[in-house]
Amino acid sequence: MSAVDTRAPRKSRFGWNILGLLVFVIAGFPLYWMLDTAFKPAKDAIDPNPSLLPTGITLDNFRRALDIADFWGPVGRSLIVSVAVVLIGIVVGTLAALAISRFAFRGRKIVIVGILAVQMVPLVAMIIPVFLLLNDLHQYDKLTGLILTYLTFILPFTVWTLRGFIVNIPKELEEAAMVDGCSRTGAFLRVVFPLLAPGMVATSVYGFIQAWNEYLYALMLLSQEHQTATVWLGNFTTKHGTEYAPMMAGATMMAVPIVVLFLLVQRKMAAGLTAGAVKG
Repeated sequence: MSAVDTRAPRKSRFGWNILGLLVFVIAGFPLYWMLDTAFKPAKDAIDPNPSLLPTGITLDNFRRALDIADFWGPVGRSLIVSVAVVLIGIVVGTLAALAISRFAFRGRKIVIVGILAVQMVPLVAMIIPVFLLLNDLHQYDKLTGLILTYLTFILPFTVWTLRGFIVNIPKELEEAAMVDGCSRTGAFLRVVFPLLAPGMVATSVYGFIQAWNEYLYALMLLSQEHQTATVWLGNFTTKHGTEYAPMMAGATMMAVPIVVLFLLVQRKMAAGLTAGAVKG
């Protein structure tokens, strides 16, 4: 009986390992195909019978990607927009989440429901109102207008996520700090903020990725002269067809900032993603 009991967990672990490996292969295959196409010769990228394994390595696709259109300008503008959205969103979102989770005020539940309701609205449904509003505010074809637009759908998620982290931090820690002489602001900075930092990092990474990868609003609200990196990728699709190898090379270069950011904050991000799941 004991032998059967020990074999059953092993079979269960083996099955879960196989399932995890299958999910990893399915999720990672598009990334592998992007890298493979970026480094393979252009003629192999349009081969009707492509090979799953690399047939050759070349950097010509990256040179072609940089020659088709200005690369550093769109990337710089995307960085400006993404960083601005993250900084503004995390400051405003933290203050709003702190107010919602720590203070009792009239209409508090309505605010929480409103935050959830805003996230349910399809982004495509707001294109025309956003365009008209930015045009009236003289913010059309400006990075500031795009930053304000991104904040409208990144802030609700930021507030809702940070609220979950703050709720899991016991109020008694703040009260103890205030008894020891700290003001409410001092208690937040010295007690809550260090515990909230991992959650802020995880939320910031999500906001950065959303702003960096957004395409539709960047295409509609900015001219060709002020295009961002995602719109820049559209230059590879013309009336003569799509240059797949240079496009994949451009997509690979665009992924570098995200990968670097993730490597820099991976420990804090992992802690933040798990911290909000446990009731303090």
